[in-house]
Amino acid sequence: MAIDSKAFQNEVLKLSFGMKFLTTLERDEDGVWVAECPSIPGCISQGESRDEAIANIREAIAACLEVRAELGMPLTIETREVEVTV
Repeated sequence: MAIDSKAFQNEVLKLSFGMKFLTTLERDEDGVWVAECPSIPGCISQGESRDEAIANIREAIAACLEVRAELGMPLTIETREVEVTV
């Protein structure tokens, strides 16, 4: 039985919505807020305010997941937070 890849992609995307993703938020040297989702390679956005950066990373995460599903790539990669003492 053949699997309809477009239908499969749509199901994967439906399952991903409502998921929580850890994001980083930091201010760059120009005062712009940069948001990144480490578990999705290349998923980065920015905004003039924290709220704008968060709204933009939400859109970026959805777009990245869609593209990765279309390309048959894993939606996310494993990441871990590790505390390091210096």
